[in-house]
Amino acid sequence: MTVQETPSTASGSGGRLGCAHTRSHITDSAFSGLGYSTAASRRIFCDMCRYQRWLDVEAALATAQGELGLIPGWAAGLIGERARVELIDLDQVHADIQRTRHSLVGLLNALASACPDGAGEYVHYGATTQDIQDTGQALEMRDVLDELDRLLRPIVDRLADLAEEHAATVAVGRTHAQPALPIGFGLKIASWVDELLRHAERLVAMRPRVLAIQLFGAVGTSASFSPHGRELAARVAARLGLTSPLMAWHSARDRVAEYVMTLAACTATAGRIADEIRTLSRPELGELDLIWQPGTIGSSTMPHKRNPDDCEQIVVMSRLAAGQVVSAMATMGSEHERDSRSWRIEWACVPDVSHYCLRAYETLGSVIDSLVPNPGGITANLHRVHDQVATEALMLALAPHLGKQTAYRRVYEVSQQAQSKGVDLRAALAEQPDLHPLLTTEELDQVFDPAHYIGHSVTLTRDVVTAARGWLRTGGLTEE
Repeated sequence: MTVQETPSTASGSGGRLGCAHTRSHITDSAFSGLGYSTAASRRIFCDMCRYQRWLDVEAALATAQGELGLIPGWAAGLIGERARVELIDLDQVHADIQRTRHSLVGLLNALASACPDGAGEYVHYGATTQDIQDTGQALEMRDVLDELDRLLRPIVDRLADLAEEHAATVAVGRTHAQPALPIGFGLKIASWVDELLRHAERLVAMRPRVLAIQLFGAVGTSASFSPHGRELAARVAARLGLTSPLMAWHSARDRVAEYVMTLAACTATAGRIADEIRTLSRPELGELDLIWQPGTIGSSTMPHKRNPDDCEQIVVMSRLAAGQVVSAMATMGSEHERDSRSWRIEWACVPDVSHYCLRAYETLGSVIDSLVPNPGGITANLHRVHDQVATEALMLALAPHLGKQTAYRRVYEVSQQAQSKGVDLRAALAEQPDLHPLLTTEELDQVFDPAHYIGHSVTLTRDVVTAARGWLRTGGLTEE
C-alpha cells in the first residue's frame, strides 16, 4: 500500500501523510472492500473502464453515421481509431470536469483533440450526453449479467448433485423454526435450486428489455439524426450487441429499475440459502458441515471460533442489495422528456446492487463447494422429535374411524399433553382407550416411522434436478 492509499489515522493527519483520499466507498476499502465487491465488479465499474465504454459508444456512433453519410467517412474512421482511453489526455478530462461541472464534456473535448485533421468536429454528432451514458450503463449491466451467469452455473450444478444424493435422506421438516413433518433432505436443497432457476428465467427474459441503447437526441425525437434516426439506432445497437428500443427512454427508467430489482431478488435468494446453511451448521443442529480452512480466524480473543463468516456476509449483501430497490423505484419519477434527478440516482444504485449481487454469488459458490451434509446429525435430530413429526400421519390414520375433525382434536389433545409432560407420543396414545384399539401394531409402526411419510420428496427433488440439468445443458443465462 502506498502512502497515497493509506487511510488517515487521525483527524487532519491525511494531509501530513500525503493521503490522496482516493478510497471512501465500502467497495474500495482496503480493510473491507473484498467483502462487498469482486474483481469483476470493480473492473466493470472502474472509472477508466467507464471512460472506455463511453468511447466505445462514441466510436460506434461515428462509424454508423459514417456508413449512413451523416458525417464524412474519413472522420468516422479517425474517431473510431482514436477512441481509446490510452490515447486520451486524462489530465485534460479531469480539468474540464472541474471547470465545466459536466460528466462527459471533458472526455468529448479530449477525444476531439486526439482526432487529427479536423475529425474531432464530428465527435458526438447529434447525440446528447444521456444517450452515451445510458448506453454505456447498458454495457455495464450486460457485463454484470454475463458474470452472474458464470457464477450461477456451478452453484446450480453442485446443489443439484447434493439434492439428488440426499433425495431420500429422511430429515426434519420445520415450519416457524419448529419440527413439523418429515421430508427428504434433498427436497430442502431442491427448493434452493428451483428458486435459482426461476431467477435464471428472469435474467434471460429481461435482457432484451433492459440491455437497450439510448440514441434519440436531446428530447427523444432523433431530429439531429434525420433522415436516418431509426436506422442509425439499429446499426449502433447491432455494433454494441444491445437491442434497439422503439423510442427514447430518457425519462422512462423502468428498464434500470427492473435490473436493480431483479439483481436484488437474486441476492435475496443467495441470502436465504446462506442463512439456512448458517443455521443448519450450528452445533446444536449439525445437519450441515462447512469445511474449515486452516488459518481462518473467527475471533481475536476466542481461539476456538470457527464462525460462518461467509454465510453471514452473503446475508449482509442481500440486505444491502434490497436497500437499492428503494433508490431504483425513485428513479421512475422522472419529469418531462429528461430529468437528471432520476438518472443520477442510478449512477449509485446500479453499481452498488451489482457489487453486492456478484459478491454474494462468488461467496456462495465457495460456501457450496465447502458444504457437506451430515447424515448422522440429520438422523439424530429426527430421532429426537420422531413422535412430533408423526402427528399428521396419525391423524389421517385415525380419520377413517373418527372423522377428520375429531381425529385432529384428539391427536391435538394427546400430543400437546405428551409434550407438556415430556413423554413419548406413542406411549401416551397407548393410554387412550378410545384411540389405541383403532390401529394395529403394524399400522402404528408405519405411522411412527418418518421414512413412510416423506410423501413425494424424492420425485419432487428429482424433477428439480432434471430441470437444473436441462438448464445447464442449454447454456445458462445467455440467450441462444
